[in-house]
Order: sequence, then structure tokens, then C-alpha cells
Amino acid sequence: SSDAVSIMTLHSAKGLEFNRVFLPGWEEGLFPHQRSLDESGRDGLEEERRLAYVGITRARKNIHITVAQNRRIHGLWQSALPSRFLDELPPDVVEVTDTGSSYGGYNYGGQATASRFDKSAPFAASYETPGWKRARAQQAARTSPGPKTIEGNLVARSSDSGAPSRFSVGSKVLHLKFGDGEVLAVEGNKLTIMFETVGRKKVLESFVKGG
Repeated sequence: SSDAVSIMTLHSAKGLEFNRVFLPGWEEGLFPHQRSLDESGRDGLEEERRLAYVGITRARKNIHITVAQNRRIHGLWQSALPSRFLDELPPDVVEVTDTGSSYGGYNYGGQATASRFDKSAPFAASYETPGWKRARAQQAARTSPGPKTIEGNLVARSSDSGAPSRFSVGSKVLHLKFGDGEVLAVEGNKLTIMFETVGRKKVLESFVKGG
């Protein structure tokens, strides 16, 4: 049927076009995926960016990109942050739709009332990149004032300076997504870490801090 909804991955969508495209899950850790950043660094980020381009260019008329406030990952509720790729969209063609009133929590446009995600981590303020804020500013005159923002880079960039690692085998570290862990091996700026919740992972040194 011409009215059917087609569900597919970004890889399988290459070469296809649709009048309307829905792109869910544009959140840091999902898109770009944390594993691509941890294992491939800048190359992994560029591959994720190419996939974002593929998704956006599948649409002839409209694209609907969604960001969740909270997600259940490995059985735990975690606060979600908007993908850095949203900052790269031309602000003059972006219309931001708030869902704060429906979520009822600390959200884009939401009020500081109890969230329906009672067991989720507190989300005391919204994270907004410059491009995201520019898009929101265009609707500021017809909506309620925006929330407080946290300025700065969400994830540290990797550096190949050749300097010795700040960590050694046995160091306790903390990762934004994976939580607490212990360093098992050090290879340049790459660390092999045993995390308490997700097990063994290889990550870039710049993505963790001392526990």
C-alpha cells in the first residue's frame, strides 16, 4: 500500500527517497553511537556523521527528528542529551517542538514538577548546543521562556599528543555512560576498562575521568 510505513536502518535506506522521514533516537551515545566513538575515535564519528547525512537526504519534504528525555539502557533509566549532529542542521529550516508539558519533568520547556520517570536520574537542566539554541530562539516569541543551559563540549575530543596516559593499570575511572570501572590495560590513549555494569570495554582516555 502507498500509505504503508517502511521501517529500516540508515544503511539499508541508501538510494531510497520518501516524502516524510522519521529519525528517532538522535541522542549522544545512540547517534553518534558510543561504541563508534570509543573504538574508532574521530573516524567513527565521521562515519556516524555520514549516516546522519544519509538519513536526512532520504526526505523529499519533511523530516521528524526525535530526542528522548530518558531512556532505559541495560535495565536502568538514564538521562539523554541531544545529539551533536543537531547543531549541524541549518537553523533557518529547523522547527523545534517542545514536549515539556506532556513529560511534566525537567525537559525542553518543561516545568520543575515530578517526572513520570520516577526512577530515572535527575535531569536538572537541559543541554543545548549553539545551533540548537539558535533554532529555539526563532520560536521564543511565541513560547514560554527556555530552560537554563549548560555551555561547553559534551564529550572531550581525543588528542594524539604522544603524552603518557594519565591512567595506569588498576586506576579507578568514571565514564559518562558506562559508569564506574577499573583500568585493565593502557595502549597509548586507549584504555581497556572493566566496568561494573557492562563489563570489559575499550575506550579513549579522554572519555573518562578519575573515579
